[in-house]
This record gives sequence, structure tokens and C-alpha cells, in this order.
Amino acid sequence: MSTYQEILAQIEALKQQAEEIRQAEVAGVIADIRQKIADYNLSAADLGFGAPARAEKPAAGKRGTVKAKYRDPATGASWSGRGVMPKWLKAELDAGKAKEAFLIPDEGAQV
Repeated sequence: MSTYQEILAQIEALKQQAEEIRQAEVAGVIADIRQKIADYNLSAADLGFGAPARAEKPAAGKRGTVKAKYRDPATGASWSGRGVMPKWLKAELDAGKAKEAFLIPDEGAQV
């Protein structure tokens, strides 16, 4: 019966033997692949190794619309909260009202 240490030594010897065999086979495999590439005039793109196509960036100023965040209950006018504050909201804030009073409730929010 073998000991644990003897089995570990055998495993290590087999790993080394496997690596040597692999190295010997790799050279033949590479030569075979190169020959087939030349025979069939294949490119890296034909084999799926080409650079992936880059997605085009949206042009400046062509961004999607932003969902409204604030609404004037009197007129129905809305504002996303981005850019210059609309006059109707500025007037309400100057009159002492809180900005939060004009928030549009989140449709998915739990109350």
C-alpha cells in the first residue's frame, strides 16, 4: 500500500509528464491550424477573433427625454429637475412654498 507522500510524488510526476506531452502536441496542432488557415485563406475575423464592432455613441444633444419630476397643479406644466428652473416653480418658491410640494408621486412607490 502506498503512502500519502508517495501518491503526491506520483501525482507531481504525472503532471510533469502530462505537460511535456502537451507541449509536444501543441507544436503539431499549431502547425496544422496554420496550414488550414493558409489553405482556406481564412482571416482572424473569419475565425471570430476580429475586434468587436464598436457601438456608435449618440450624437451630442440627441439624448432621450427625462421623466418629469415636478408638476404645477394649476397649469399642468412639468419640469424634470434638470436645467434652468421654470418661472412657474421659481414664482411658487419665492412665494414661500416648498419645492417638494410639487413633486410628482412615483407610480411604483408604496404609500
